[in-house]
Amino acid sequence: MTDRFSSPPPPRDGVGASTVQLPEGRWDRVLDFLAEQFPGIGAEAWRSRLARGLVLDARGLPLAPDSPYRAGGHLHYYRELEQETPVPFEAQLLHRDEHLLVADKPHFLPVVPAGRHLQETLLLRLRRRLDLPELAPLHRLDRGTAGLVLFSVDERTRGRYQSLFAQRAVVKVYEALAPHLPQREFPLRYRSRLEPGDPFFLMREVGGEPNSETGIEIAERRGALDLYRLHPVTGRKHQLRVHLAALGAPILNDDFYPELRPADEADFSRPLQLLARSLEFRDPLDGRFRRFESRRQLLESSD
Repeated sequence: MTDRFSSPPPPRDGVGASTVQLPEGRWDRVLDFLAEQFPGIGAEAWRSRLARGLVLDARGLPLAPDSPYRAGGHLHYYRELEQETPVPFEAQLLHRDEHLLVADKPHFLPVVPAGRHLQETLLLRLRRRLDLPELAPLHRLDRGTAGLVLFSVDERTRGRYQSLFAQRAVVKVYEALAPHLPQREFPLRYRSRLEPGDPFFLMREVGGEPNSETGIEIAERRGALDLYRLHPVTGRKHQLRVHLAALGAPILNDDFYPELRPADEADFSRPLQLLARSLEFRDPLDGRFRRFESRRQLLESSD
């Protein structure tokens, strides 16, 4: 294993291969290295993956459970999860052409694999369903947020569309159900400085120069709740959730803000009432105006 710059092999069942470097060490077998490097997975799980051809050398050839360890290169492996909670909701496909795909994501379905989510993610479902192993998201939504996600189909044009998000040339509109704020005048612009919080997956507001901005207006009154229309100028993690909570109107069924509450991943009865409603932009390839709108709806009442 001397190829220090090997490329990962193609996805398998929608799952892309991960790559790990092989440092100098005392391990006799690849199995010994993997078991020590990733103790949370365990030696028996690695032995099973090796036996099934899910661990490859730098050339993309399968390694065996007794393959000797050779420092100075890479190996590739495919992730697996023994137990993954099925998400009983499906995404709708709103648009597909040779460059772009637009999906309407349900609540509770993560966009990309992470942590305890692998096969039950929007990306892997679409790769398998449409036989598009190189499909890649151009932006992200939280697991709890429903609505529009834009994907790149063609790797050759991916960078052109990614630049739209980097340049803030994509106009995004969200909707959220949250308590009425009679003491506030709308529309308003809310700005604050957001930084990682504690635990690590939360965000918090701190003093200093603002790095996040959201335009907020009321689209509709719904009893004790309002349907808010949100226009994010920046795209910080959890920005909309933090901003509404800071104003005193936490989004309905938000288990993170203003306080972290224990949640059961198998409980699908309380979806976060946040929806990525629309996306619009000028297509960088041909200059056409593009606009996509979610077909999903938030709750109709405040019950």
